[in-house]
Amino acid sequence: MTQPEAQGQLLHNLVLFGRLLRALGLDVNPGRMIDLAEALGYVEIGRKTDFYYTARSLLVHRREDIPLFDYAFDLFWRKPAEQGVEITGGLLRRSHPEMQPIIAPPSLQEPSAANNDDSDNEPEETQEIIEVTQTYSRREILRQKDFADLTEEEVREIKRMMAEMVWELGERRTRRQKPGAGRQLDLRRSLRRNLRYGGEMVELPRRQPKFKPRPLVIIADISGSMERYTRLLLHFIYSLAAGLEQHVEAFVFSTRLTRITRQLQGRDIDRALHEVAHAVPDWAGGTRIGDALKAFNFRWGRRVLGQGAVVLLISDGWDRGDPTLLRQEIGRLQRSAYRLIWLNPLLGSPRYEPLTRGMQAALPYIDDFLPVHNLSSLADLATHLAALTAQKRPSRRQIPLYGAAFIRR
Repeated sequence: MTQPEAQGQLLHNLVLFGRLLRALGLDVNPGRMIDLAEALGYVEIGRKTDFYYTARSLLVHRREDIPLFDYAFDLFWRKPAEQGVEITGGLLRRSHPEMQPIIAPPSLQEPSAANNDDSDNEPEETQEIIEVTQTYSRREILRQKDFADLTEEEVREIKRMMAEMVWELGERRTRRQKPGAGRQLDLRRSLRRNLRYGGEMVELPRRQPKFKPRPLVIIADISGSMERYTRLLLHFIYSLAAGLEQHVEAFVFSTRLTRITRQLQGRDIDRALHEVAHAVPDWAGGTRIGDALKAFNFRWGRRVLGQGAVVLLISDGWDRGDPTLLRQEIGRLQRSAYRLIWLNPLLGSPRYEPLTRGMQAALPYIDDFLPVHNLSSLADLATHLAALTAQKRPSRRQIPLYGAAFIRR
């Protein structure tokens, strides 16, 4: 075989080896295979150890993938007479029953079904199979996938991942004090403690501010334009209310406002969401954000917006009501809340611009304008909420007044 033919065969084998590793779950892409082909020009490929360590350093990026890489390397780069390796449906198979596998994950089938298949298809020898479940990669893909594009199976997986999320809301400083290392002297404790010294001020106890978790108020749009996101967003609201220690007030609106706090307090999430669906008379109707906010401000504002509450307003901004009324009521809501956060599922698209009348009217009064279209955006929201303790309310002069210059924090 001439040298060009040998090089072509080597590149062909490298491509097959890369496909094998990718099918086994390793993060191998064409760019890394090109880097490996170029790196082989600087090592002695006739020495198997040099070739092995070069390939491993460029193709393996997680410690837990090293045993699987070693196993695939030994099986693939052996002499043709010893090969007997095939890959089918992402499974690495070998025809040498006398060799024991390095990694043997549990079967994906039930024991009874696996036994029946073995008894029907294979005589006496058991064919060894390495099955690789790409859990990490699948979860990462689901984290980035838009809620509107999920299948039924993916929706169930997203719901399980939502239930695993940890939520923590920032704290607020109260007017009360507690014993600690603050600057203010605790005169009562000082007098009582120093009586043992005959009235001499030997010890000077101090007090420090007391902090409590901030209240959270959620106002979610369930109109027809939000129908693709409504189910998962209600599941998100339930998970958020269950994951926080403090009390969470929840409202939904389409053409009118409905309080669903009581319905979300049940332990069974399916039953809770079923009760929410029955309690809302205008599900998937029109959108009147201004009317809903006016009802909230005049009926519920004083009850739930005390003690520095944070308000999450979830809507795509498609409003059929009066923009003047929306501007007036969202301004009133922002002045009453510690922080007003607008969550828009359309903001996840890079081509989105808030040009609708509703968003144009609301943007000057929004403290934070954030996306809520996938699980990754919810994780960013959790980080943002946990950091609210140290944040100050932004000045009205710092908030953009026009649609294209909106806030992304």
